[in-house]
Formats: sequence, C-alpha cells, structure tokens
Amino acid sequence: MSSVLRPAISGQDPLMANKYRPISSHLAITPPVSVVIPAMNEAENLPYVFKTLPGWIHEVVLVDGNSTDNTVEVARELWPDVKVVEQRGKGKGDALITGFEACTGDIIVMVDADGSADGNEIVSYVSALVSGADFAKGSRFANGGGTSDMTPIRKLGNHVLCAAVNAKFGARYTDLCYGYNAFWRHCLDKIDLDCTGFEVETLMNIRVVKAGLKVQEIPSHEYLRIHGTSNLRAVRDGFRVLKVILKERSNRRALRRRPHAAQLDSGQGEVS
Repeated sequence: MSSVLRPAISGQDPLMANKYRPISSHLAITPPVSVVIPAMNEAENLPYVFKTLPGWIHEVVLVDGNSTDNTVEVARELWPDVKVVEQRGKGKGDALITGFEACTGDIIVMVDADGSADGNEIVSYVSALVSGADFAKGSRFANGGGTSDMTPIRKLGNHVLCAAVNAKFGARYTDLCYGYNAFWRHCLDKIDLDCTGFEVETLMNIRVVKAGLKVQEIPSHEYLRIHGTSNLRAVRDGFRVLKVILKERSNRRALRRRPHAAQLDSGQGEVS
C-alpha cells in the first residue's frame, strides 16, 4: 500500500500540504476517508454523531432508510457537503451495502447513527489501516474498550457467537456483533456482502478471515443510544447471526471437498 502515515511538516509547500489530510499536530495521511452512516428516523441523534466526526475526513455518506422525520434535512444542515443516498431495500446490511457503493474514499468507516459511537476514535481505526491492516475491527471487549449499552443476555450471546466464529474459522476476535469498523475499499472485492440485516457485521468479520485479510482490533467504547429505540432484537437477530455462521461454515466445507475444481480455477497447486 503506497499511502502511509507521515509526519506533518510545518512550513510545508502549499502544493504538498494539499496532498495530505492532517489528523493531529504530528500526523497526516494521504488516503481519503469516507464515513458511512445508515440512518432511519435519527434526526434527534445526528447532532451528537456529527459533532464528534473529525474535520479531516473526505466525505460523509448518509444512507436514509426512508425516514419519516427530518433526518436528511438535519444531516445537510450539520454537514453541508453530506452525500445523501436513498436506501433501496430494508435492513442495516442493505443500507451499508448501498452506502459502500456510494463511497469515493480509499478508506471506509462504518458509524451508527444512534450516538453510540464516538467519532474521535476514527483516528485509531485509520492509523491501524495506514500502518498495514486491511480491516480495523472495533471491539468493546479488547483492553481499553467498553460498553454502556449491552444487556446481560446480549453480552452472553455475543460471547458465545464470538467463540463459535473463533473456533470454526480460526479467528481471534474478542467481539463479534459490533458495527464500528473501518477497512480499505478494495476489501469489498474479497468479501462480497450479500445480507440485509444486523448480521452484516458478523458476515464481514467471517469473510475477512476467510479471505486472509489482515485484521487489527481497535478498543472502542459503545455509549447508550441517546434518543429513540433500537430496531435490534436480541433473540431474533441472534438467530440470524447463528444462521450466517452455520452457512459460512458449510460453504467452507464445500470448498474443501472440491480441491481439484479450485485448483483448475486458480491455476495453483494449493487451495487455501
């Protein structure tokens, strides 16, 4: 990857300065960063979300899930250059896929619209990517992370499902069902997202491992939703996550049963 983290230089030539986006007084980056925010009736929460977004990001893509309040108007008032995309279908997965397609940045960051994510953490995600990671995965349970918005049943479910993914796919995750992540846009070609609901984060986490991408966990704190109620349903969506895990495991076994076909397709002597 040619884009790297570089020190900001005082007195730099203006033409060179335009090439870099300052993150802090000590660091600047070259790759443009897109932030995708799926939102449906989140007008009251958007002021808290946008307030923490760093000014150096390249673009904000708001995916509107057919809101009946003034979500879009509030977003445009808070961030005049926001790119608003209308969601085609339903569900968080569908919204994120729609947003990813609209991004023009080299790095994509996923941020929820309920005020639970701190935009000031984006610098940690981007730093991990420009330092060599393909996928920067937020974790509420890594050292330094935390959550104010998980019931005991959700914590237990997340722990069990995370352990299952680690055992079945050789991952080493400390968190599974968390929506604050960042990645290089080219990763989308390798993970081929095809789900519509809250299980999208699990699908991404599994497929980046299956694709052999380099993953770095980023400690993150999840705050309480500020206004409104979540569409997440622990039991219903937990079963959807489990279904994804079983399906991806089944697909992996099927691939292993066809080594000769895979060899002919790839032209290589080994199947990873």
